[in-house]
Amino acid sequence: MPEFFSFISEILWGSLMVYLLAAAGIWFLLRTRFVPLRFITDFGLSLKSSRLRQPGTLSSYQALCLSLATRLGSGNLAGVAFALTTGGPGAIFWMWVSAIIGMATSFAECSLAQLYKERDANHQLRGGPAWYMERGLGMRWMGVLFSLFLLLTYGLVFNTIQSNAVARAIHYAWQVPGFITGPLLAAFSFLFIVKGLRGVARLTQWMVPVMAFTWIIMGFGVSLWHANLLPGVFTTIIKSAFGWQEAATGTMAYTLSQAVTSGFQRSMFANEAGMGSSPNAAAAAASWPPHPAAQGIVQMIGVLTDTFLVCTASALVLLLAGVTPATDTYGGIQLMQQAMVSLTGGWGAGFVALIVILFALTSIVANYIYAENNLVFLRRNSRRNIWLLRTCVMAMVLLGSVISVPLIWHVADVVMALMAMINLTAILLLSPVVRLLARDYMRQRKLGVMPVFDPKRYPDINRQLAPGAWDDIPRS
Repeated sequence: MPEFFSFISEILWGSLMVYLLAAAGIWFLLRTRFVPLRFITDFGLSLKSSRLRQPGTLSSYQALCLSLATRLGSGNLAGVAFALTTGGPGAIFWMWVSAIIGMATSFAECSLAQLYKERDANHQLRGGPAWYMERGLGMRWMGVLFSLFLLLTYGLVFNTIQSNAVARAIHYAWQVPGFITGPLLAAFSFLFIVKGLRGVARLTQWMVPVMAFTWIIMGFGVSLWHANLLPGVFTTIIKSAFGWQEAATGTMAYTLSQAVTSGFQRSMFANEAGMGSSPNAAAAAASWPPHPAAQGIVQMIGVLTDTFLVCTASALVLLLAGVTPATDTYGGIQLMQQAMVSLTGGWGAGFVALIVILFALTSIVANYIYAENNLVFLRRNSRRNIWLLRTCVMAMVLLGSVISVPLIWHVADVVMALMAMINLTAILLLSPVVRLLARDYMRQRKLGVMPVFDPKRYPDINRQLAPGAWDDIPRS
């Protein structure tokens, strides 16, 4: 079974996904006139105003923390180790490249999610790729297909990865068996899951920044403690990224291919740009300034934080400790713990285990929120179905603590690719709308006024929007 999923993953990623991700990111960079660079000065303003909230909605800051909760999972530790062991140090360079172009993709998908949002029976804002597929493209069947893949990915597969990472980290640090770790993690996850969207948002808005900041400080602090080794580490990353070290042996092309593929795979698993997950959080917020592009800008900060801060901190720790491609491919968490122990001492294994617990817990509950959101789109969000989903999530958490690690990663790569292919197809078809939103936002910024989206200026788009979704825009 692992060999089958490995074969499918290699086909999808080796011959399609890397090129599709790169092409989509470059396309949106060009269509929006290099949106990450043009809007980078707005990051501070967007964060400052992101805490403003309308009654019955999430703030943009809460939506950002909710999306970061799914991003800051084991992929930021075990996934980085996985990228290094399969693609070499050069994979880190391609993770950075993927993140830069992924910021444009994230802007596109999150702006669209905010544009095509709607209110549910409880007056809570809902939206995401399934909604802009139905309203923007008129293809509900595509939205249904995407929702089913998201339920499989975030409701089931990804939660097994999180619980497996926790079980392995705790066993390595304190010799606690997985059959004890799994039920405890499931129980704590359940306590937060039953609180629903707003309860989870309140949890993540304070827990996510604390745990991210803690890991970033530790990772970069350890790196600075070994500052004399950093020039060699960055030199190795650059040389390996282009296969220069292997040029003399004739394996340059293969090494370059492995580095690019691993970098893009693990970057998507970590920052999720283009996968269609973070738009589910972006749509739940009432953006301020009241413009879809403003939410796209806020969510770009998530990609930046995840890859250039959290993942880079992990990569530096691993490289300073001497992780090489020959190391065990699937023991990502153990590699991180071993690296931290070698650089800081015996307490490093326990510290990594605690970080993994926090990352995995918030990721599991946020994954569930995404899955439940798509039950709403499928109109299958009855009380019975919601409890069935919760039961399945808990079952996957339990299963993940004892299942084979290679199988989990290969299945994750396959379902992640299928989900991303549908989402990328949709946002590319909607790229004229993304371009319009970016230009409308910049036009008002240049005029020196607060950007406010007025759908009546664009009759074709206005006809696609949910009734009332943009009628109650607050005025300053």
